[in-house]
Amino acid sequence: QVQLVESGGGLVQAGGSLRLSCAASGRTSRSYVMGWFRQAPGKEREFVAAIGWTGDSTYYADSGKGRFTISRDNAKNTVYLQMNSLKPEDTAVYYCAASNSGVAVTHNYGYGYWGQGTQVTVSS
Repeated sequence: QVQLVESGGGLVQAGGSLRLSCAASGRTSRSYVMGWFRQAPGKEREFVAAIGWTGDSTYYADSGKGRFTISRDNAKNTVYLQMNSLKPEDTAVYYCAASNSGVAVTHNYGYGYWGQGTQVTVSS
């Protein structure tokens, strides 16, 4: 089992930046792919970014390419999502997720473990 706790959300003006963190505990010795998803009110949860165990492989949704950067520090069991040039449409609850299969990492069903989420609100 893996427990995930997100932090770093908040209220920011358009054009600003936030860095989200996801701290993992439990069976963190396994080589999990880590992902970030988000869900806006009235919308389905959508993929944001993912990163492989070594950090060499990263994946981004088109909405975040060039603005978001995912990274991980395995020594700290922590994954980060740096978000720059934020837009009001980035407003959502952001969720961290862990996958021990490494399959379908851009889809919800590819992940078996989820955090509780952190709210990001971008004002115009």
